[in-house]
Amino acid sequence: MTHRTRPSYQGRPLPRPDDEIVDQGLGFDVSTLITRRRMLRALGLGAATVGLAACGSSTIDAHGTAATGSSSTAAASATAEIPEETAGPYPGDGSNGPDVLEQSGIVRSDLRTSFGGATGTAEGVPMTLELTVTDLANGGAPFAGVAVYVWHCTREGGYSMYSEGVEDENFLRGVQITDAAGVVRYTSIFPACYDGRWPHIHFEVYPDEASITDSTTAIATSQVALPQDVCEVVYAEAGYEASVSNLSRVTLEGDNVFGDDGGASQLGTVTGSVAAGYAVSLTVPVDTTTTPGGATMGGGAPGGSGGPGGPGGSGPGSSGGRAPGGTPPTGTPPTGTPPSGGTGQDADA
Repeated sequence: MTHRTRPSYQGRPLPRPDDEIVDQGLGFDVSTLITRRRMLRALGLGAATVGLAACGSSTIDAHGTAATGSSSTAAASATAEIPEETAGPYPGDGSNGPDVLEQSGIVRSDLRTSFGGATGTAEGVPMTLELTVTDLANGGAPFAGVAVYVWHCTREGGYSMYSEGVEDENFLRGVQITDAAGVVRYTSIFPACYDGRWPHIHFEVYPDEASITDSTTAIATSQVALPQDVCEVVYAEAGYEASVSNLSRVTLEGDNVFGDDGGASQLGTVTGSVAAGYAVSLTVPVDTTTTPGGATMGGGAPGGSGGPGGPGGSGPGSSGGRAPGGTPPTGTPPTGTPPSGGTGQDADA
């Protein structure tokens, strides 16, 4: 007895053998899409590849040690410009009140202590940050000699120079100049998760050190997203108590900065442990042939008081401040208090 061979496609039997490939139904189409994305990921191609790999940037073992995961994010993002993001309401670059970039001593690698007339030290789980800047206008070559300004919040969720209690400090802010390999490195502490935002680190890229005193000359403004599994381990440590509940209420996909693609090309790769400290790294492709579009939101303080947008600011997602070449924002800089773990106000930093 002769058996009819059931038609197949890419090794999979067709659920509707008498119909065309395009008419096999939703389940078959989804399976085909996933198969194609896996193939692209193996080749390191396509933005869609990055989204599938984003959740695999780190893994945590039983000892709280993070290890690097898939490298497909790095492969794909190496050919695409880093997304332009808001600088938030606490940039400290002169576009929204205080300007740390005018201060002598801002070019430094250790961000944990204040400098100049301030003497405070930020406490928290040790963290190093390494950014590798590439020049897409020059074929993706290392972007040597550019200045990278980095800043982020404290263990409690406040920003130096702005938040109540640390407004007279300038720690967790600093500039480094990329070396011949396009690399800058910083020593800092792991930032908190404050109410309404996914854990992140801000940075701006300037053409050179001389340009940092004018925030409108920045050629890129973006943020580093931190992996959830590492955050959960860190936030179990003393001092990060408010971050536990804050993290439980946010997702990468729902974040007002990373939500458009789940932070696909901005999710840092992390290694290390609580005891030894964590190393965060990210490749930052910059395209000087495009127009920078970052803006300073005049928005709400992390967990602070005031209506949506905070003192002197605008609502979420609005550009209450500068776009490069624009007019600096008006109004009083935000001075909200760090989060207490309860329901906070809008946070768009």
